[in-house]
Amino acid sequence: MSTPNILFTSLLLNPLLTLKNRIVMAPMTRNMAHDDLSPTVSMKEYYARRADAGLIITEGTVVAYNARGYSHTPGIFTTKQTEQWKAVTDAVHERDGRIFLQLWHVGRVSHPDFINGQLPISASATSMTGKLSRSELTYVQAKAADENDIDEVIHCFRLGAKNAMLAGFDGVEIHGANGYLIDQFLHYDTNKRTDQYGITPENMARLPLAVVNACGSEIGYERVSIRLSPGAYLHQVAGDVRDAAVFSYLLHELNKLMLCYVHTGNVDDAVRFDELNQMTMTAFIRKNYTGMLIASGNYQLDDAETKINNGEFDLVSIGRPFIANPDLVQKAYQQTALIPFNPDMLTVLY
Repeated sequence: MSTPNILFTSLLLNPLLTLKNRIVMAPMTRNMAHDDLSPTVSMKEYYARRADAGLIITEGTVVAYNARGYSHTPGIFTTKQTEQWKAVTDAVHERDGRIFLQLWHVGRVSHPDFINGQLPISASATSMTGKLSRSELTYVQAKAADENDIDEVIHCFRLGAKNAMLAGFDGVEIHGANGYLIDQFLHYDTNKRTDQYGITPENMARLPLAVVNACGSEIGYERVSIRLSPGAYLHQVAGDVRDAAVFSYLLHELNKLMLCYVHTGNVDDAVRFDELNQMTMTAFIRKNYTGMLIASGNYQLDDAETKINNGEFDLVSIGRPFIANPDLVQKAYQQTALIPFNPDMLTVLY
């Protein structure tokens, strides 16, 4: 008898959550929410069609109005948003799916026009160059977050986790990757602080750990996860050889908390990073983190199967092929060819 493909075997993430397979739908920004940032009927149908995934992770969902940097990205900070997300989770659960909400604050990847004329906050007063994605607006210098700002960020993530449970999600994923706010505190290029949130790995990991603990104390750590980018590659964050010590410290602290999982935040997980001693992001996380690990970054399913069997990670996250193929899991199981992704598919939800 041939060995079963491990991708299609069930997985006990923790005592509260068993997944029917190890294929995860990656979080992908779609910019399709209502003007008030509440989910639409089309979003409900979009996620429900993909309920065969072992786990769906939603698009980044902002935890406050001033956490956003793109138009029509959904939120989870009002009653209406929470109620309309409930329609999404109900539709996914009716098809025996599992779904986590990704909690998001973009930090400096924003502009005053998106946040009622305020300056975006970051770890330090740094600037990005060029124009915002999907916009003609030019980036401005961010404001270094003060203690009140940091307290508000922690509160908003806690409220987002609480509202996610009210909306029926199976858990939350904290977006700590890809050059957004939490990631900005974790890299020396964007964190130039000299207070309790800067200089040392322990200080630079203080805000991310505070957010994790706020969410965990609110909804239970077994329903909390985090996405991380130990290598710097996106939104003009430059790598620094000191970054490895920051992420090593953070991951070892996360080992103590019994999170649901850690998720690699990368678009190409074959890339090796100088600041990670020529390791890939997933290999670096696996070296330092003992819990469940989701790899992401342009994986082919046969390659993912091999690496899961080798113990390199536990689940694989798939992005744009899921946009082109709502039935991706079924096609993969039946070894049917996938429809190729093309950018025109980003203009609609189907």
